[in-house]
Amino acid sequence: MRIRILAAVAALVSAGVHLYLWSDGMRHEHLVGPAFMVNAVAGVVIAVLLVTWRHWVPLFLVVGFGASTLGAFVLASTVGLFGTHESWTGNYVWAAAISEAVAIVAGLWAATAEGRWASLRQSEDRLPVGGAHHH
Repeated sequence: MRIRILAAVAALVSAGVHLYLWSDGMRHEHLVGPAFMVNAVAGVVIAVLLVTWRHWVPLFLVVGFGASTLGAFVLASTVGLFGTHESWTGNYVWAAAISEAVAIVAGLWAATAEGRWASLRQSEDRLPVGGAHHH
């Protein structure tokens, strides 16, 4: 559970940074502004799910959240993202980037420690080969 809490805190830090940046002017960016608000809400929802639902889905979500958010920033800081160009400067940038990396690592670590990947593979093994046939 401690690893899930670490992942939840990481998601909350990223969400908080994105909410602050949204209110500090990013809300006026055409596509990126709404994405910052979605990020803020999603981070809170995922954090709550991580500590209240002992299932593999929140772990999958926090890894995807960290990877997609960090990936979007890497794009914005290299080639640009929807016309927005960023740089690796400032405390908020580093706080978000580090928290997103922690979210990825903690989510994978928790999934491994809890054996979630094994249980997911076992449930896939129970599916009929070739899927369902409808006539």
